[in-house]
Order: sequence, then C-alpha cells, then structure tokens
Amino acid sequence: MSEFRIGIAGLGVVGAETARQLITSQERLSKRAGKTFKIIAVSARDENKDRGFSLDNISFYKDPLKLLDHSNIDVIIELIGGEGGIALDLCQRALQSGKHVITANKAMIAHHGFELSKLAEDNNVTIQFEAAVAGGIPAIKVLREGLASNQIESIVGILNGTCNYILSEMTSSKRAFPDVLKEAQKRGFAEADPSFDIDGVDAAHKLAILSAIAFEQKINFSSLYISGIRHVSDIDINYAEKLGFCLKLLGIARRDSVAEITMALIASDEQLASVNGALNAVSYRGVPVESSICIGPGAGAGPTTSAVLADLIDIATGLANFAYGSPVETLSEQILDLNNSFKQCYYLRIAVTDKPGVLSEVSSILRDHGLSIASMIQNEQSDDGSVFLVLTTHKCAKKDIESAAIQISNFEYVLGAPILIPIYDSGSFG
Repeated sequence: MSEFRIGIAGLGVVGAETARQLITSQERLSKRAGKTFKIIAVSARDENKDRGFSLDNISFYKDPLKLLDHSNIDVIIELIGGEGGIALDLCQRALQSGKHVITANKAMIAHHGFELSKLAEDNNVTIQFEAAVAGGIPAIKVLREGLASNQIESIVGILNGTCNYILSEMTSSKRAFPDVLKEAQKRGFAEADPSFDIDGVDAAHKLAILSAIAFEQKINFSSLYISGIRHVSDIDINYAEKLGFCLKLLGIARRDSVAEITMALIASDEQLASVNGALNAVSYRGVPVESSICIGPGAGAGPTTSAVLADLIDIATGLANFAYGSPVETLSEQILDLNNSFKQCYYLRIAVTDKPGVLSEVSSILRDHGLSIASMIQNEQSDDGSVFLVLTTHKCAKKDIESAAIQISNFEYVLGAPILIPIYDSGSFG
C-alpha cells in the first residue's frame, strides 16, 4: 500500500484531533483510502504542549510555510483560520507547488474560494473544504454529490450552533439573552468573544459557500444581508410561542435573490423548528428532488475532524473533484433580485402609548403600503401606560413592510422603532 503524506498547519482542538485520528485509526482509514496516511510535518506555536499524541518522527515548525519545504508532502491540511494572512498564503503556495489542500477555514473560502479553486485547477490538484460548513452533516458533500443532478432553487439552514443553542435555551427556560450567552460560554458553546457567531458572520460565511455550489454562481460575500441575534428579546420569543412559532437564526438563499442571515419565525410544526441545541440543519429544494433536509452537529473537534478526514480519503482515492462541483470558469456571475420582489409574511411588534386611534393609524399606514393584517395580539397596559401591538401580515415584499415600519415609527404615539421579523414558510421556497 503506497503512502499518502500529510502536513498539518495548526494544532488547536481540530488539528490535534485530526492528528490523533490519523495515528490511532491508521488501519481503518488506510483500508478506506487504499493508501497509508503518514504525517510528515506539523506546524503550531508550542512544540511542548501535550496534545495527546507523540511528535516522534514528525517534523515540527512554528512557521507553517516551512511545511512546503517537504517536497514529498502530498496534501496540506490548513487549520489555522482567518480570512487572509498566513493561512491564505500557505494555501496559495501549497496549490502552486502541486500540493492538495484541505481546510476548515470558512472565512477564507467565503472570500477567496474561487481564486483558490482556480489555482488548484491550474495546477492539477484540488482544494476541499467540507469542514468549513456544518461538517457533521456533511452539508457540502450532500449538495455537491448526492444532489449533483438537481437544479437547486433554495437553501434554508440553521448554520450556527451557538445561536441555535442560545435561542433554544431562551425559549425553553424563559431567560434573557445575556444570561443564556454566559451559560453558552461556560459550556463551550460560545467563544469568549462571540461576535462572529451572534452577529451572523459565521453563518454568512457558510451560506455564501453553500450558495456558490448550489446555484453555480460566484457569490460575492459583500452582497449578503447579515443580521444576528445580539438584540434578540425574550419578549418576541414569548409572543412567537403564543402565535404558534419559534424563533431561529436562518440562512436563506434563493437562486435569483440576495442571500441573507436573519432571525425568522418558524411554525412550530415545521421540521426546522424541532432542530434545537447546538445542532445545525440545511434544507435544500430543487428539481427533481423537491426537498431534502439534513440535520447534524456542525462544529466541535469530532464533527470537524470527521469532515477533514472525509476530504482526505476522497483526495487519496481520487474521488475529490472540482471544489464547487464544476470548474470555476463555468460558474455564472451572481444573479440578484435588486427589487426585493420575493413575498413572505412578517411579524411586527410595536410599542405604543395606549391612546384611542393608535390601532386605526397603524392599520391605515399598513393599508397605504398595500399590506394587510393576518393576526393581532394586544397586551394589557403596563405601569407606564404603554402596550404592545403584535401583528402578523399576509405575504408582502420586504421593501414595502420596511417602508411601512419606518412611517409607523414616526407616529407620535409609537415608542421607538417597531420590531420586524420575517416568517419562514417552507411552502414559499423552491
């Protein structure tokens, strides 16, 4: 059995677990790949840190670019992270020197994936990044292989385990966002600085990658609309329950529209509504499959390592092909619905002074924008004399409801900007 030689850049949680699996599961992995995997060199900051495996007979470098000095290395596994910098430099040089690349770096792929994939094609090697998106599902392999014959029309996904855990806990425990975030950090579900997660950036990186593969388009990351859960209120979670919904952070992309990361209400009987905790889920709609949903762990050492090793086996066996399912030059430019003509229902919560005529004025503004009310809840007056008007609308264009919300916020008896949340309906997609 011939050797397949590996260099690993980055020995954090995922890098160390990848190395351990390559060493401890050598026999099983080699059988599936038809080749013997051998770690030639690794790169990390601290050579003496105990990572649960021996560095004997493995070259160690603090500079990851030194891995490229080993001409016999077949594949570089990049697990450093970061959109650019040394991670991007390493991947570019590795591909240029005829080495395959495997990465879990979603930020780098979202911003530089087309460039790197073209570089791989030009040098007769491949770059694979299953671990960058919901690796435990695995989302990319399902899309690129299992659904390869389909024209995918839409993607809807729960793409960030941190946000899904927080929203699930807020719903079940009736606690506020700050308390649940602290708990998530203590349990290892959220980083010390959770900004990339709770502001939607992490999920946006993943959605951009999936959209490019699904729609065969060169998705420009800057075109995505990104809104996270930083300002989520338990008030809206409670009202959502009363209306028969739950609140999720969704990645939503359609073939002819701007992709977005947004909080959305989902009917409690929808399949995505039952995906709780730190799990991820991706739902695809296309022809001829109609619909397909995949659920599983999206992050952590185990699921991410699983995806890295799956890519490694594919490369070793020759199964790995074009990173985006087809050559980069065949991908079309991104198609955007700049008129925001897609229609869906919305949830609107308005804090108002309890005065006669307020509801009539709000209804009039909605009517002037061509909008109609599907349901309404009005709570009892609070100590300060304010009440919440909670409305759901019939289907309408985003630009119309946003324009109406701005006008409503200027009404003298409205206390602050209305809370506007889309309502996801699986029947409206695809």
